[in-house]
Amino acid sequence: MAAACGRLVPRGAAIALPHRCFSLSGYRVSSDGKPPKFQPPPKPVIIDRKTQKEERRFLSPEFIPPRGRTDPLKYYIERKDMIQRRKVFNIPEFYVGSVLAVTTADPHASDKSKRFVGICIQRGGKGLGATFVLRNVIEDQGVEICYELYSPRIQAIEVLKLEKRLDENLMYLRDALPEYSTFDVNMKPVPRMEHDEIPVNKLQVRMKPKPWSKRWERPKYNIKGIKFELPEHKMKAAQKWSQPWLEFDMLREYDTSKIEAKIWKELSEELEK
Repeated sequence: MAAACGRLVPRGAAIALPHRCFSLSGYRVSSDGKPPKFQPPPKPVIIDRKTQKEERRFLSPEFIPPRGRTDPLKYYIERKDMIQRRKVFNIPEFYVGSVLAVTTADPHASDKSKRFVGICIQRGGKGLGATFVLRNVIEDQGVEICYELYSPRIQAIEVLKLEKRLDENLMYLRDALPEYSTFDVNMKPVPRMEHDEIPVNKLQVRMKPKPWSKRWERPKYNIKGIKFELPEHKMKAAQKWSQPWLEFDMLREYDTSKIEAKIWKELSEELEK
């Protein structure tokens, strides 16, 4: 029994008041008349941001030696110089497809420096010879600049838009419509949370009419970021150049997991000094 407004009413019954209605059915009891046992709420999940950051660690590709040269003295000495350079100069994380702004020293410029904005279409080289190429279309003219990543002439590298593309090489943008390589020279950085996953831009570009610099439709290039608009018979003709047996060639696989773990440990220890 429960009391309401000075009257006794059965438990679970509805109490009708002018313009109001209350229900006591929400009060639950067990079969023996005792209240149910208290159930504590689930414990909150605590996310360690530091651990989460380590799980998504980024090792710049120039630190990994080429195949067949697992740990030669040359790359060890170069790695020491690369670490010293990174201690005094910030080289941010970026990928092919990211939009960058690079400021370099130029003795012939009025302010002794120049700034170029473009999309990264290629990363190459190992060790101190690492390079990256930026592309932009300025006044209807395609402009590409190849930078040496560890060059002392570079004064600043700013990531305006951090993202990946479907392909690891975007050299086909030379043959694509200019709108896919055009970026504002005064572009502002796109805000991003530090621990967010790197977004993958699944854009497929449209190409200019042939001829192209390469036959991008052939399977050996394995291009995913082009929206091919070629006739069906030309796409079928390109398939005759496929090499399906390479899929089963185990010698083509280069497992760098152990080397990456070793280099990452060395890099972390040196940068913390």
